[in-house]
Order: sequence, then C-alpha cells, then structure tokens
Amino acid sequence: MLCATDKMFAQAPDTLRRELTIDFEIRPRAEFRDNFIWTPADTIMPNLQVTQRNRISITYRTKGLRLHASPQEIHKWGESGHFSQVGNLNFFELYAEPEITRNFFVRIGRQALSLDNGRIFSAAPWSQQSRAHEGIRFFYKKRFETDLTIAFTRPYAGHFDPAFSPVAPHTYKYLFVHHLKHKFSDKLILTTIQAMDLFRQPAGDMRYYERITNGGRIEYVRGPMYATVNAYYQYGKNAALNKIRAYYVQPEISVNTARALFRLGAEVLSGQKNTASKAIFNSFVPLYGVAWKFMGNMNLFTRFPADVHEKGLINPYLFIIYQSGKKLSLRSDMHLFYRSTRSSVKPGKYGVNTLALKAIYP
Repeated sequence: MLCATDKMFAQAPDTLRRELTIDFEIRPRAEFRDNFIWTPADTIMPNLQVTQRNRISITYRTKGLRLHASPQEIHKWGESGHFSQVGNLNFFELYAEPEITRNFFVRIGRQALSLDNGRIFSAAPWSQQSRAHEGIRFFYKKRFETDLTIAFTRPYAGHFDPAFSPVAPHTYKYLFVHHLKHKFSDKLILTTIQAMDLFRQPAGDMRYYERITNGGRIEYVRGPMYATVNAYYQYGKNAALNKIRAYYVQPEISVNTARALFRLGAEVLSGQKNTASKAIFNSFVPLYGVAWKFMGNMNLFTRFPADVHEKGLINPYLFIIYQSGKKLSLRSDMHLFYRSTRSSVKPGKYGVNTLALKAIYP
C-alpha cells in the first residue's frame, strides 16, 4: 500500500547558502591645475597631478552573516621626480554584518556612512581614498528604516598618510549618528539625521566638548513635480570652546518632463557676522559630507568654513539634464556663489557653469 501527500513531493524553497562576490576597480585620475582657486600670479606654475586608485571588493554571504573587505592602493605618478610611488595601502571598508533577526542586523568594523543625498554624511566617492568610519552600526528595517552608528577614531597619523586614508582626517574622538527614513505615502517622505561628535579638548586632558547637528529632509512628489526642503541646526562648542549657533537650509523644486529634468534650488550656509560676539560661532560645518556635486562638480569649497573665511555661503543653482537618447545625456549646472555675511575678503560673488556629457555603452 502506497500513501503519499503533496508535502512529500513539494520542493524546498530556494535559500541562500553561500555567495562570494569579487569586484575589481582601477580608477586613474589626472588633474591639470593652473592658478586653481588661487589669485593669478606669475610665481605659481601649472601643475599636473595623476593618481590611481586600485580597489578590490570582496563580499562573502551566508545565511545570517555578511563579510565584506575592500583593500585599496592609492598610486601616484610623476611626483617629486619619481616615475611612480605608492601613496597609501589600506582598507576602505572591512566589516562583519551578522543578522540578529529578519528585520534587525548589525555592522561591525570600518564602513562607509552614506545618508540621504550625501551633504552631511557621504562615502566621498569623488576622492581617491573616499571616506569611512570605524565602529558599530545597528539597522532596523520594517515599516520604516532607521539605524544608529557609534564610531571612534584612533591615532592614525603615525601609521597612515592622512592625504590618502579614508579615516585618518577625522578629528573626533567619538561619533553618534541616528538616521530615520519613513515613507508616509507615495507622495510624502521624511528623513531625519541627528549627529553628535565628541572632541578632546585642546589641552589634551580627558575632558571633551561636543558638537550637535539636528535636522533632516521632507520630500513631496506629485506627478512630474518634486519639492523638498533640507534643513539642519548646529549647536554645542567648537575647538576654541565657543558656543555654536549655525544653520543650513536647502530648498529645491524640480520638474521632470519626457526628455529633460530641471532642478532649481539654493544652498544657504550660515556664517560669522562681523558684529557678532566672538563667543558665538555662526559658521555651519557640513560634517562628513561632500561639496563638489552640490557646487558645480568642482573642488572650489571643500573645507568649511575655512574656504569661505567663516562668512557663510549662498549658492543658488539650476541643473538641466537632457536625455537625447537611451545611451546619451547632456547635463548643465549653473551656480552663483555669494557670501552670506559681508566681509572685507573679495570677491563677494561669482558664478560657475559646468557642462557634462554622459554616454552609456552596452
């Protein structure tokens, strides 16, 4: 007598057992600079810089665990009389990611921190070394997405070249970041970022001072129309132990037609006023984000507030992206840069217009 049920013959669902992914990247970058940023002078000679990033990304996944390593070498060509030399050899990322439950997992080790549009926290892909942080990050994803990061720094200066290290330029001792993204509907999205970094006081003792940044973004989508406001308020103390009272605002509206995208908006970074008390620091610092893609795809302002002499910045912009075909697009960025407070430093305003051509090949 033979008895059988559907369960006996049903196939088990396909599940992930082991997966190994390896990617290799070679990224050469050549820059010719002639009086870049500086005032034109005969004593400054044109400079040709060539760097190359060689990075391999290895990801190993099993059920409940993900391991990732991204060793990279930064190579320099033709500098200081050398045909070539290694600028740095390090890890861009190196972490383990165990899954606690289906909706909760942890990432431990060196990792990139890219949040929202990258203005406050970014992996900085434009730079050869990129940017990463060392610590632990907790993720929860279900009806909303949220994560909490606790990072720290070590004394890297004696072992790594800060110019080509993804972690050595960080000056904080501890960093705490909470990020939340909730989609109320297909039309309304809210993102919040709360950050606090602790720095050791200049005296070198065990006392710390904190810098706190609170804010986020609200997005509204309706058909081809898109509107958003990104805003942050910064307070706490700076390296001189003065009180911080600074802000950042970015409103934007865009229209996406069948062939073209128009983005109109502005960035406003608060700055130090000439009449303000020196005990209050009003210059906003965009933490560990990027500036180049918001400011004409050029490294005109990368160190805030030093590059604007602590006077803040107003950056109205217009982006036009035209899709001429499936594999070809044309992009134009137009910017005007104003100081948000009056200053004796000149020029007070100037503009940048950049043009980019993008082609996609099979």
